[in-house]
Amino acid sequence: MPFALLLGLLIFLQPSAPASAAPPEISLALGSGGAGGLAHIAMLQVFDEMEVRPARISGTSIGAVIGALYAAGLSAEEIEGIFRDFAGSKLDALTGILKSELALHDVFAVDLDDGGLIDPTAFLDFLAGHVEATRFEDLHIPLVVVATDFWSGESVIIDEGDLFVAVHASMAVPGLFDPVIRDDLLLVDGGTSKPLPFDLLLGNTDKVVAIDVSGNRRPHDDKTGVTDLLFKTFELMQQSLIREMRLRHEPDLYIKVDTNGVRLLELNRLDTILEQAQPAAEDLRQQLREWQNE
Repeated sequence: MPFALLLGLLIFLQPSAPASAAPPEISLALGSGGAGGLAHIAMLQVFDEMEVRPARISGTSIGAVIGALYAAGLSAEEIEGIFRDFAGSKLDALTGILKSELALHDVFAVDLDDGGLIDPTAFLDFLAGHVEATRFEDLHIPLVVVATDFWSGESVIIDEGDLFVAVHASMAVPGLFDPVIRDDLLLVDGGTSKPLPFDLLLGNTDKVVAIDVSGNRRPHDDKTGVTDLLFKTFELMQQSLIREMRLRHEPDLYIKVDTNGVRLLELNRLDTILEQAQPAAEDLRQQLREWQNE
């Protein structure tokens, strides 16, 4: 047998190296938590840094806001830049007074006639002005948004139609932001029924990551005025719902971000929130690295 033919036969018979496994598809659930939910930006920075693109996103309330911007194609850095436009702003939830260089009507308008203290329309228009997507069908990443039917208390899952109407409904904290009427339903904040919607992603991808920004309470570290009691009670309810959800199902990775001391509308504390989120971001980074190397 000619040497060249023999050599070719030996090479052909050599066992081939196993093909490297494809990285797992990852879905991402972004939870409810008011201004503390700006910690989601730190989580998205990790995804961008590691060049991991979520296959699907679900979001409730602030998680719906940030999830919509990310699914529309903005980077974590660009989303951070949007919220830096509110640096120095602090909205008092009961008086509607905005203490900042921005005029009140530029961000939120007081609205006592439509079931809420504050009309977020200008805020949502500002966000919408930063993306090309206007409908779910325009998004780069599939997104589901959670609101709550006020009359039944049931979660309403929105994944089609007008994107920012859905976001408005998902963030409509009862008594603070006006509710949304959609398909004959009166919709309020999704955090009242499903504050961390990771269950909507189970079974759709290889891994599900759930980011909990519902806050923490520690004895004697917060004032206990009327506003604090009202919104901390809302947080307490959300944390109870999340615990019950995790008893039924568990995501592949659950991360609780410590946003202690951040109140519902303190968008001015972005730097503090991102700093508090760094330990959780590192946990996410380590887990994504392990999954990539499996």
